[in-house]
Amino acid sequence: MTDSTPTVLFVCVHNAGRSQMAAGFLQHLAGDRIDVRSAGSEPKDRINPIAVEAMGEAGIDITDGEPKLLTVDAVKQADVVITMGCGDACPIFPGKRYEDWELDDPAGQGIDAVRPIRDEIRRRVERLIAELSR
Repeated sequence: MTDSTPTVLFVCVHNAGRSQMAAGFLQHLAGDRIDVRSAGSEPKDRINPIAVEAMGEAGIDITDGEPKLLTVDAVKQADVVITMGCGDACPIFPGKRYEDWELDDPAGQGIDAVRPIRDEIRRRVERLIAELSR
């Protein structure tokens, strides 16, 4: 990573669904142009299997991802912090870009309910890449 490579941190409570899907899309679509991270305030022990299935349908394998605990250092290191509509108390530091993406939680949902969440995350990630590439 170089100093000109932006770092994006996706945050949701469990770091098992939305933030993992967003990180998967960003990594897949931006490659090494953007440093991608994700975390949660109360991480689960594994990624939501329905999120894994939905991403697999989109040709992206997120099975190797592991939910991680949100730390102050993770926020400090990020240029862009995106919370996933879950009301996380995220540390605020001057000079960082913060966004809240209000998205339904895929936890406990079937694949038919998760597909539109996945598709909306992809649209937002594509827009984010375009903005960060300017």
